[in-house]
Amino acid sequence: MTYQEANIKETHDLIASDKVVGTDVYGADRHHIGSIERIILEKEGGRVSYAVLGFGGFLGIGDDHYPLPWSKLTYDESLGGFRIDLTKEQIERAPRYAEEDDMDWSRENGRRIHEYYGVPPYWV
Repeated sequence: MTYQEANIKETHDLIASDKVVGTDVYGADRHHIGSIERIILEKEGGRVSYAVLGFGGFLGIGDDHYPLPWSKLTYDESLGGFRIDLTKEQIERAPRYAEEDDMDWSRENGRRIHEYYGVPPYWV
């Protein structure tokens, strides 16, 4: 089976990670906020824990990165991307890290992220 054939056989319940990365994210007002730069998986369980949203730069340069709990995202077929129940302004106040840095994925930072978004941590 070629890559293209596998692409065609994708189901409604599953999606390849390379199709998630680069997908647009829209706010509660249906306005474009940014796009998914990467997904973060739980090492042992394999579940998607976060989608890292990139925005704020110019043409992808200088973006800040905002880890979003995966549970906050909903795929919206009418938009062709993911939707989150917050505005761009609310996300701008969320925990983030700069493009040139890497996130500290400790439980302490995870709690801070989940508290901000009002959802239980993925490990509970």
